[in-house]
Amino acid sequence: MDKPTRDFHYPLRWRLMDGAERLADILWPRRMARWTGWLMLTPALLLVGLLVLGLLWIADGSLRVLDTATFLPSESWSAENYTKALTTPVYGRIAWRSVSATALTVVLTLLLAFPYAYAMVRTERAWVRKALLVVLFLPFFIGQVVRAYGWLIILGNAGIVNEGLGLLGVPPQRLLFNFWAVVFGLVQYMLPFAVLMLAPALTAIPAEIETAAGSLGANWRRTLWHVVLPMAKPGLIGAGLVVATLTLTDFAMPAMLGGGSQDFVANAIYDQFFRTADQGLGAALALLLVAAGSVLAAVVFAAFGAGTLAMGARK
Repeated sequence: MDKPTRDFHYPLRWRLMDGAERLADILWPRRMARWTGWLMLTPALLLVGLLVLGLLWIADGSLRVLDTATFLPSESWSAENYTKALTTPVYGRIAWRSVSATALTVVLTLLLAFPYAYAMVRTERAWVRKALLVVLFLPFFIGQVVRAYGWLIILGNAGIVNEGLGLLGVPPQRLLFNFWAVVFGLVQYMLPFAVLMLAPALTAIPAEIETAAGSLGANWRRTLWHVVLPMAKPGLIGAGLVVATLTLTDFAMPAMLGGGSQDFVANAIYDQFFRTADQGLGAALALLLVAAGSVLAAVVFAAFGAGTLAMGARK
C-alpha cells in the first residue's frame, strides 16, 4: 500500500508573487491594460523631458552675451555668441582637431575591435572565450581618469617606454602632450565599447556560411571581404557611431594626454563655464556640439540605416 503523500506547502515566494499581482490589480486595474505601454515608458519620457528642459535653459543662456563690466549676462537675446563661436579661428582649430581625432579614432578602433570580437565569437575553446571576456571587461573597472594617469606614467619622459628606449641607446622621445597621444588614449578607451557592439553582430552570422564559402573555393580573405564584413555591417555602423559620439564629446583624454594644447570642444566648453565665466559662449559651444552629434547620427542613419541600434535596419 502506498504511503500517504505529504501535505503540499505553498512556497513563500509564490505567496509573495500572488500578493504582488493582487496589489498590481488594485493599483492598475485590467481595464487600464491598454495604457500599460505608456506606463512603462513614463520613466524614459520623464528623463527626455528633463533633457529637453535642460537644453532649453542652455539655449536661453547661449543667446545672452556676457557684460565684461558687470560679469552678468545681458537681458536681451543676441546671436553674438554663435557668431563668435563660428568665426573665431581658435574655435575653428578646436573643431577641426575634434573631428579629425574622431575620424581617426573610429577607423583605428574598428580595425582593432573587429579581429578581437571575431576571435572571441568564433573560438571553440571556452576558456579562451572567458579569458577574452575578462580582458575586455577589466578596463570598465578602471575609470577613464585613472587610465589616463597610467598612460602618463608609461609614456612620460621618465616613463617605462622611454626607459626601454634608453636601454637600446635611443634618446627620450616626446610621447605625450600631442595629437597622437590623445588619439592613442581614445582608441584604448573606446576599444571595449566597439567590441561589445560588434560581438552580437558577429554572433548572428552562422559559422556554416563561412564554411560554405570555403567549400566553394573562397579563401579566408575573400570570405572575410565578401561574406563576413557585409553581414557584419550593422554592427560596424553601430560601433562606429557609438565610438564617434563618445570621442567627439570626450573631455578627460584631451585634457590629460594633450596637456592643455590639444583641447577638444568639450574642453573649450569647460573653460568658458569654469575659467572665463562666459556661460553664454559656453552654452553656444555646447549646443553646437549637440547639433554636430545629432547631424552625424542623422547622416549615418539616413545613409546606412540604424545598424544594431534599432530593429528593421536596412541591409
